[in-house]
Amino acid sequence: MHYLSTRGYAASSDSSVQFSEILLGGLAPDGGLFLPKQYPQVSLAELDRWRTLSYAELAFEVLRKFATDIPESDLRTITSKTYTAEVYKNARPDEASEAITPLRVLFERDGKKMIIQALSNGPTLAFKDMAMQLLGNLFEYALAKTHAELNIFGATSGDTGSAAEYAMRGKQGIRVFMLSPHQKMSAFQTAQMFSLQDQNIFNIAVTGVFDDCQDMVKAVSNDLEFKNRHKIGTVNSINWARVVAQVVYYFRGYLSATTNNDQRVSFTVPSGNFGNICAGHIARMMGLPIAQLVVATNENDVLDEFFRTGIYRVRKSAETYHTTSPSMDISKASNFERFIFDLLDGDTQRVKALFQKVETSGGFDLSGGPGSDGDEFKKIAQFGFVSGKSVHIDRLKTIQDVQRDYGITIDTHTADGIKVALEHLQENIPMLVLETALPAKFNETIREALGRDAERPVGFENIETLPQRFEVMAPDVDTIKAWIAKQTNL
Repeated sequence: MHYLSTRGYAASSDSSVQFSEILLGGLAPDGGLFLPKQYPQVSLAELDRWRTLSYAELAFEVLRKFATDIPESDLRTITSKTYTAEVYKNARPDEASEAITPLRVLFERDGKKMIIQALSNGPTLAFKDMAMQLLGNLFEYALAKTHAELNIFGATSGDTGSAAEYAMRGKQGIRVFMLSPHQKMSAFQTAQMFSLQDQNIFNIAVTGVFDDCQDMVKAVSNDLEFKNRHKIGTVNSINWARVVAQVVYYFRGYLSATTNNDQRVSFTVPSGNFGNICAGHIARMMGLPIAQLVVATNENDVLDEFFRTGIYRVRKSAETYHTTSPSMDISKASNFERFIFDLLDGDTQRVKALFQKVETSGGFDLSGGPGSDGDEFKKIAQFGFVSGKSVHIDRLKTIQDVQRDYGITIDTHTADGIKVALEHLQENIPMLVLETALPAKFNETIREALGRDAERPVGFENIETLPQRFEVMAPDVDTIKAWIAKQTNL
């Protein structure tokens, strides 16, 4: 399996970039994102065989199609070590932790079916653990083979940071430098990250919004001299290995919700940075029978606007709302470039031009209207994408309705997903809503909606009272680079 950048790097037929070469990095040298030169296909016979596999075995089968340069015995060991009931032990009382991503049927009526796929049973109670735990083990494996070190530099709007830090804490040869928007995460999210005292974990609270943090990660990644000198890698959703790890649970969700391969399902995904649903897009391109991929946004509705109009219009920091589903408070979707590459039939020069226009003009227009940059909006239905938007009052009502009708407490982002999913239900096609976090992570809003605190898994009862260790910095690239250089040269 060979890879190329969405902007053309390694696109020639004689160039060879493999999985292990892009595992530790983020952006390609030309500023694009890596994708396989061809998506591997999954046959119906394979789907039949995969129905009886454990999650760890399924992860191996999917990953071996992408990581062909890692010995299969090593890859099987890594997936078996990652996806265990002990790691994903925070399942609800009525669910088996060994299922890893159990399904919970909300309702089935008039030929329509709504299902929640639980993805938040890992150590930080968020779906990010599904990929990050694998990344931690892959990174340690790759570094050990070369006796190398890696300084992970990432940005988080809430859940990526804690998932990365819990996956990398104590790992040999790895440091984590994580940017987050100062005072714009929930108290639980903040405590999860900042209370870690491990010496290889560094938290930086940036006086801005998530997009400021993300822009700094991209700026550092594009400084190839600095990146190489200080051994900088990334765990943000631009990291290809992380996206591949997320592909697995789409296959698990489909196989668990169906009995034969003639059936189709749809997925609704709360979306900010487009990484989670990008994995669903890849699964669909591999042949998974997905009818629709429903993009659910909050008030920061950049993606919803695009999938309704064909216009991608990035918001400035001052126009980005701080909401009660803060992990989606993103106005520049990093992984979106991967989908645009496929939408444009792999035209790397057009992709490069469009995303350069994002930087200079704040967006692009594929609506086909006068003065637009293209008319590819008419092709979006071919990829199964539709979208919708949920706001604070919707979240509160959805949390209340789900609690009253089904006795289940959901978090704010999953509430966004359910609200939008209800608008796109189809007869005889189950709708799977991807759960993004346990409600305890957003207790302020749960209390507002239900008048009580969310239940907490054992070990998280008093996390907000723990001592916290972090630095506050302005969103200045030179300042953060100097600070990283100082820490890595100790």
